[in-house]
Amino acid sequence: MPGTTVDVTTEDGTADAYLARPGGDGPFPAVLFYMDAFGLRPHLEKMADRLAEAGYVVLVPSVFYRAGRSPVFDLPEFIDPAARPGLFEKIGPLMRSLTPEALMNDAGAYLRFLADSPLTTDGPVGITGYCMGAGLALRTAGTYPDRVAAAAGFHGAYLASEADDSPHLLAGKVTAELYFAHADQDAAMPPEQVERLEKALTEAGVTHRCEVYAGAHHGYTQADTAAYNAEAAERHWTELLALFSRTLS
Repeated sequence: MPGTTVDVTTEDGTADAYLARPGGDGPFPAVLFYMDAFGLRPHLEKMADRLAEAGYVVLVPSVFYRAGRSPVFDLPEFIDPAARPGLFEKIGPLMRSLTPEALMNDAGAYLRFLADSPLTTDGPVGITGYCMGAGLALRTAGTYPDRVAAAAGFHGAYLASEADDSPHLLAGKVTAELYFAHADQDAAMPPEQVERLEKALTEAGVTHRCEVYAGAHHGYTQADTAAYNAEAAERHWTELLALFSRTLS
């Protein structure tokens, strides 16, 4: 089934989003898909379509909706290293303007949208997130534990920093099963943060698995960037679909 653009009403306005669904009548389990920093774009829509083909209704909201509808900024068809500095001059201020409180208010709106959809089952949702979206996946699992059955994060950034609002500090509130796959060549998730996240989840008794993908860079799932690693990306699909198969009904 072709995906569609939908609008999600939030406390601060209207978030544009991409909604992908399987063929057939349903209802189907729901998945909330958190974008990376480059935003809602055709590549993420293709990823959502692949998840939908596996039997899930997938919502990909534009986290940057406060700055306008997607595309919020112009992206090249292929994001190479030379393009990144100029892009992050635009992306950085948007990321810094979003507080955890605002993002989790938005998350509540996304979850309500999925719960109210006639396409979805009544059970809790799965979440997958990439780059900045991995942190949002963890925050959402900790903020809405009764609504989230599983959450995964891939090449996440600063998931267990020393900041007072680091995502890993919500570990004690998580009831979902978690899976995180870090890149071993990722300055945004250095070994000390990988260890800190693992410790926090273990001490909180969270069912989880954290892995480091050897030879992968930050952004390894994103085929429209130079960071793409086909082997790591396919491994991510294997683990993500297995997680959702175990936990969503």
